[in-house]
Amino acid sequence: MGLTLQFGVTNFVNFAYGDFLTLGAYFSWVANARLHVNIWVAMIIGSLAMGLIAALLGRFLLGPFARRFRNLFYVMIVTFGLSLILLNLIQAIWGPNYQQYAVAAQNPMHLGPFLLSADQLIIIGIGAAAMAAIHLMLTRTKIGKAMRAMSDDPSLAMVSGINTRAITTFTWFLTGTLAGLAGTVLGLNISSITPATGETFLFVIFAAVILGGIGKPYGAMLGALIIGLATEMSAVVFNAAYKLDVAFVLLVIVLLVRPQGLLAVRGKA
Repeated sequence: MGLTLQFGVTNFVNFAYGDFLTLGAYFSWVANARLHVNIWVAMIIGSLAMGLIAALLGRFLLGPFARRFRNLFYVMIVTFGLSLILLNLIQAIWGPNYQQYAVAAQNPMHLGPFLLSADQLIIIGIGAAAMAAIHLMLTRTKIGKAMRAMSDDPSLAMVSGINTRAITTFTWFLTGTLAGLAGTVLGLNISSITPATGETFLFVIFAAVILGGIGKPYGAMLGALIIGLATEMSAVVFNAAYKLDVAFVLLVIVLLVRPQGLLAVRGKA
């Protein structure tokens, strides 16, 4: 949702989004493992910290490039460079080794055919709550409606009196916060984080966004559910090491059959 909201408002793809996930996960890890803060409170701290950094990067780095160059290809190149900078910065500060959150070991529980831990159930609840919160924000608040207006037509939104720069900055803060949240729960789910954790899953994120329709928040929700279920259930048939390749296969099929995505209107991105 974070990546597709950011694209909808700014109209360029952020290839550093995977590193946003990683940086947010490390902020939460510092609060949890180093400062001994409860993991769920640390998750909030790490997410908000990543949101603040994303807002600063969007306002003072990526925003000026987007306003200066009409061809957004140049901005995409900048996000590639930003990705490399963040990757190496994380590695320089915290090292290349695996890091784990300070959480107690849990015994998985059988829920019908599923085997889930208590933390994984909480993560599912967090995902559902985040989707509901985004839906309410986009449909019930002025700032959400302003974001939708900018996504449809930035020029018309500006002449209608919407402070497009403030909305863009808020969008960066929101997407950074979502990235930090996602990075933290990803680290909890896979039991450890490394500087390359976010980049490893960036392709899966793009697959979900493209499957649902680029710039479509509800499409991202649907795409993420389809990709998540398909990759996990494929482990029943194939070697679990190849389950992320299923996302690539689904992405190729969608690009061939319906490149605008499942929820996008035909003829629109």
